[in-house]
Amino acid sequence: MKMLAMLWRNFWDGARTLRFPARPRVTERYRGLVQFNPELCTGCAVCRFRCTSRAIEYKAGKSEFYWSYDPGRCTFCGRCVEGCKAHALSQESACPPIYLNLGELKKSYTVARKAPAPKAVAAGAHGAALPAVSAGAGGAQ
Repeated sequence: MKMLAMLWRNFWDGARTLRFPARPRVTERYRGLVQFNPELCTGCAVCRFRCTSRAIEYKAGKSEFYWSYDPGRCTFCGRCVEGCKAHALSQESACPPIYLNLGELKKSYTVARKAPAPKAVAAGAHGAALPAVSAGAGGAQ
């Protein structure tokens, strides 16, 4: 009988634990979610190789490439941001969003490849004559 009385009291007394806050507190060392700027990205995929948690996926094609980021897998270490020479990645230090399903926060982009920059024209190209170098002009005696 004591068991039923205990269950009855617990049922009517309500919860004795604290509810989890709507947003967890962010520590001062939290670097934040990775933000991607497709206009600056060159498609080098260094970020994918530097990501140890496999939160960044990259698939290359001839005319475009696919880039995606899953914050649910990210450890927020910042290695991908440090390795991006084009500064296409940054980190937002705002409080992380709450998600209930795996992959819910995943963001994907399909980016067209940019044409490579034209190479500089070497001196003497296109029929221009190079200056003649005399044997004594080098200073060797």
